[in-house]
Amino acid sequence: HLTKMVWDRVDARYEKIDEDLKKRIDYELDLICSKGYATYFLVTQDFVNWAKAQGIRVGPGRGSAAGSVVSYILRITSIDPILHDIPFERFMNPERPSPPDIDIDIADERRNEVIDYVTEKYGKDMVAQVVTFSVMKARESVRDIGRVLGMPYSEPDQVAKLIPMGMNLSESLKSVAELDILYKQPKYKRLLDLSMRVEGVSRHASVHAAAVVISDIPLVNYAPLQKDTKGRGIVTQFDMYDLDLNVADNNKALGLLKVDFLGLRNLTILEKALLYIKNSQGKDVDLSSIPIDDKKTFKTIASGETTGVFQLESMGMRRLGKKLKPSTFVDVAAMVALYRPGPMQFIDEFVANKKHKETIKYPHDDLKSILESTYGIAVFQEQCMQIANVMGGYSLGEADILRKAIGKKKKSIMIKEKKRFVERAVKTGYNQKIAEAVFGLIDRFAGYGFNKAHSVSYAMIAYQTAYLKTHFPVEFMAALLTVGAGKGSSPDRDDKIVQALTECKRLGIKVLPPNINKSEISFTLETDEDSFEKKAIRFGFSAIKNIGDAAIKPIMEAREKDGDYLSLTDFCSRISGQKVTKRVIESFIKVGAMDQFGKRSAMLSALDTIKAKSAKEKLDRESGQTSLFGLSSEEEKRKIHKDPLPEMEELDRKEKLLMEKELLGLYLSEHPLSHLLASFERKITHKMLQLNSEEKIRGDIVVGGIISSLRVVFTKKAGKEMAFVKLEDDTGTIEMVVFPKIFASTKSLWIKDKALLVNGKIESRGDGKSIIVEKARLAEEVDDQPKDNHEIEIIVPSRIASQKLVLLNSLLRSSPGDQTVILLFVDEFDNVKRLAIPFGINYDQSLKEKISEILE
Repeated sequence: HLTKMVWDRVDARYEKIDEDLKKRIDYELDLICSKGYATYFLVTQDFVNWAKAQGIRVGPGRGSAAGSVVSYILRITSIDPILHDIPFERFMNPERPSPPDIDIDIADERRNEVIDYVTEKYGKDMVAQVVTFSVMKARESVRDIGRVLGMPYSEPDQVAKLIPMGMNLSESLKSVAELDILYKQPKYKRLLDLSMRVEGVSRHASVHAAAVVISDIPLVNYAPLQKDTKGRGIVTQFDMYDLDLNVADNNKALGLLKVDFLGLRNLTILEKALLYIKNSQGKDVDLSSIPIDDKKTFKTIASGETTGVFQLESMGMRRLGKKLKPSTFVDVAAMVALYRPGPMQFIDEFVANKKHKETIKYPHDDLKSILESTYGIAVFQEQCMQIANVMGGYSLGEADILRKAIGKKKKSIMIKEKKRFVERAVKTGYNQKIAEAVFGLIDRFAGYGFNKAHSVSYAMIAYQTAYLKTHFPVEFMAALLTVGAGKGSSPDRDDKIVQALTECKRLGIKVLPPNINKSEISFTLETDEDSFEKKAIRFGFSAIKNIGDAAIKPIMEAREKDGDYLSLTDFCSRISGQKVTKRVIESFIKVGAMDQFGKRSAMLSALDTIKAKSAKEKLDRESGQTSLFGLSSEEEKRKIHKDPLPEMEELDRKEKLLMEKELLGLYLSEHPLSHLLASFERKITHKMLQLNSEEKIRGDIVVGGIISSLRVVFTKKAGKEMAFVKLEDDTGTIEMVVFPKIFASTKSLWIKDKALLVNGKIESRGDGKSIIVEKARLAEEVDDQPKDNHEIEIIVPSRIASQKLVLLNSLLRSSPGDQTVILLFVDEFDNVKRLAIPFGINYDQSLKEKISEILE
């Protein structure tokens, strides 16, 4: 059946079916069918194509499955392995006993629909999600045992911080000198000994984020089952290591048919962007048909303005895009593959080779066709396989085994494999020295190379999001805001929306506040002459906190039926019941959704009176009393159009902004720091967005922002006050730790909503980043005219020309004085180095302007 289905559908994928393609299809089908995996492909193509038919966006591929022509023809994947030169053997290998693994990315908001379809089709007793057990890791083991032993929190916490991320306790004791010293003390020896005993123990059970198993008979015959605590069906009590041959040791597992249904937020963004485009412009954009060599899209990536672009929006990726200036789709795939801890070391070489192709030297001309598209560097694992195939005469299956063996970096294996490769290459006709050099190339890259099928698949989603952002920016940003503010959005939801709003501002797209008569459930597009492309984005009701679907539905229905709301009284008279509560109406007033009806202060003050009066009048109308006095419907309308609002002062700017922050998670109309932002620019080293996006930041940093929350605690040992503070600027929020010594000297500053400038160092933790505060002062106190002996900090941008540094030095020396100068050098990775210059200056407005001219 599988074979017939593939040959019936091949014409829809390939215009020309030549002998090479026929051989590839036959080869794949023979291997799939002979190993008994035909059912796996049939089941997978069924639910994938069902999902697509329902308008549910499915990813182009994930993992190595995109290397299969059969998967492509069946529309399981959307990546053509022939076009992208991806071998099948990385996915499925005749030399490898483990089964193929097809993972499916699905728009996250609709993932459960696909699981429900599979459950209904194959039977509720045949389909289940899989349990996963969280285990005690080294750091949390130390902290938990410390708590059980009654130790002050700071003691086990300091021990835990000495343990390198990802390393277990026994390894840490061997490699971290401070831990070994502590281990010699009885108190800490007991702590660490007990921690090693609980390390690795299962802590709690939950449902695996993606895995679903499908059985041929009721699953209870294979595994113990339980109900999902959230009521979403059945879960196996065996985890992946008992069920899945791909992850089990020595292939000892039940071997049930397992599929990973992974919810991917970016697919939801694409899905919604296409709907916005359809509604706004009447265009049906087929992402599978867009050109993959669009110059404008590459220009977007090369500009580094990639907010919202899948895989490419971190600060590091933005920098790589600017340096590389991708001009082909393979360049984008290489970006996805290279920007990881191991292969990062090859980025500079890759960029240099792209710029100077004429300097690329290949170990042998036969390798040019394999390495040319990646500028002489084996970026992908499949390239190492192809090199072994061409020079050593390995089958691609054998080459995959070689790749895995070299990747383990065991010396004994390396010696054995090198000897084997060189012998086979010489036998094929290559010079021994060249063969040894080429093995060195494979050895260098095999451990770091990335799966090309996966890189190409994810690069395709990156390219598609960049394409939509480039050609349909307003619709794309509306989708980004809608998904960011939606249900189930990430813990950093508010920061993500702030980033999107910042990007809208950069693009010139107006984002309008919620409006009781214009907003819909989600963000919508409106005509606006002052906005980019004459289209603005209107905030949706669902983005307002305290307002759920149950309240939105009757409000929208009444507006659809009887037209716009004329006043607060009109709204209250038409909307009543338990779903639209006083709290809901207050939320609308506070965010400005009812500003057309009057002052927010007056509406909040009069709300109880208006609600009570409206409820009574509604009862009167329903009982027919008002008609006895002959009041016409027009007179009724005029009557309810007038609100009995008291004359009073409007809320001040700060109160309005705080209400917006409370209910939208952000400041929409303006930021409280807006009057300080210009003066901040020369005083800070980083924005919050940069701090949160960058992997590693070393050195001193300076940030400016508003205290959005703070928690003052007492240390257990000494009973001294310290604080955990959240500081927010116009791009995001970061956590700060103020230890007792600094807190004592700056205690008066730590008040909610205060604007501060803070010096400190970044500390990365398992759950994010925080700033260890070293200095703080009120933003208003930091003027541009420093007092005597005030320390002047001058930020020197990355890659500044040496001539400008010479000019700066001369300028500073020409204005001698008593004020100390610190130069803050920011490198391309946003790390900061402090340099105190060996002379003082006389800093004034004139000197400040001259410094700015040099550094611009």
